[in-house]
Amino acid sequence: MSDEPGPQDTAGSPAGTPHPEPIRFFGTTWVNHDNGYALRRAGVAVGSLAAAVASCLVLRFAYEGLQIADTDSFVTLLVIVMFAICSALAFRTTWDGFGKRLDPDRQASLRGLLAIGFVGSLLAYFFRSLTEAPGEKLHRQEYEAALREHEKRGARRTGNPAKKKRRR
Repeated sequence: MSDEPGPQDTAGSPAGTPHPEPIRFFGTTWVNHDNGYALRRAGVAVGSLAAAVASCLVLRFAYEGLQIADTDSFVTLLVIVMFAICSALAFRTTWDGFGKRLDPDRQASLRGLLAIGFVGSLLAYFFRSLTEAPGEKLHRQEYEAALREHEKRGARRTGNPAKKKRRR
């Protein structure tokens, strides 16, 4: 046997160990904060904020369209409140998704609401990317738990069980 480490997978961990789950825009750079991780975080922050600003401009054009159409003030108020509530719910849902796995059935039922509140999701991405890659905390917890479980399983199966000394 040589002292050289065994084969490595693409994430830099030895073969046979759990693999980190890639995060959108970051891949597996979140594990060791390498390969441009800081630049990617800055890019996600700037990109999500720019997209949120552009989205607000589009919503402003929609509001002006309501003004030009001379709709009732109730309809205008209803549209503004709808976008505000949907954005708040989208922000909260997206923010919660960074810390825990969300129920896929619930996510599917909220898809329309989250699409209307897209500004909230973009802002959640912006604020989270100021501190970490969005979803990094959850992925790190799951990855470290998988590594611990892998080490526990490996520690239990050392040696040849056929040569085990039996107590009498």
